[in-house]
Amino acid sequence: QLQLVESGGGLVQPGGSLRLSCAASGHTLEHYAIGWFRRAPGKEREAVSFISSSGVSTNYGDPVKGRFTISRDNAKNTVYLQMSSLKPEDTAVYFCAAVWGGTTMWFNSDEYDHWGQGTQVTVSS
Repeated sequence: QLQLVESGGGLVQPGGSLRLSCAASGHTLEHYAIGWFRRAPGKEREAVSFISSSGVSTNYGDPVKGRFTISRDNAKNTVYLQMSSLKPEDTAVYFCAAVWGGTTMWFNSDEYDHWGQGTQVTVSS
């Protein structure tokens, strides 16, 4: 059974950077596409980014385009989300999720089979 664990969250000032990690255990990640989602207090879950199983294809939600970069290291069974130029509105719990093979609807959380427990990101001065 694939298990996902997010790490790297924390408190950062506006304009700062963080790198989130999504580490997998129980199964190799190489055949899974990975999505990052976030949920801010009082708001619905929001799709942040996506990377295909090969790493060739990536997608980003409009609020994070140009500021966030997703990548993966299949040898380490880990996917990363590099977040830069952080804004207070990026404050949320960030989750990674996996879907076997891939999906054309990367932004739809129902497409994903496995989820991590989340890591808190707080952007505040």
